Amino acid sequence: MDGDDRKLRTGRDETAEGRADRKWGDLIQEVRVAQTGVQILFGFLLTVAFTPLFQRLGDTDKAIYVCTVVLGSATTGALVAPVSFHRLLAGRHIKPTAVAWASRLTVVGLVLLLATMTSSLVLVLRVAARGGYWPWLVGAVVAWYLACWFVLPLWVRHRHTEGAAD
Repeated sequence: MDGDDRKLRTGRDETAEGRADRKWGDLIQEVRVAQTGVQILFGFLLTVAFTPLFQRLGDTDKAIYVCTVVLGSATTGALVAPVSFHRLLAGRHIKPTAVAWASRLTVVGLVLLLATMTSSLVLVLRVAARGGYWPWLVGAVVAWYLACWFVLPLWVRHRHTEGAAD
């Protein structure tokens, strides 16, 4: 098999190993952005239980808080997982498989981030925005997240690709 036969038909002049390296670099850059925000949010959430206002919250708000912390923790786990994949699988010559799994976990992390952000908004707006309009605010922001993070990218992918992987 000559070198040209080993090249993938992706519109790029790269081998399977080169493609995996490129996709890995792209994925890590994307995860760095999400990880920073999640870590800041999660760190903030961990401090809330130790504030005087927390003790005055009702049972429902405390339950929302616990749910939010658990979601934040799960989000952190999913978005840190690609680092673990890279470290534990480095040198095993299975980078394409590692990239595929790390990519899946990143998507799971984004879905969990959506749930964490939603739960955080519910908690904060229930407390801060007295009145019945807070669910509308949460709904509008969640719709915006869905549009930006999933709907628009999937629409662009559908509209501008013809079965290409990337």
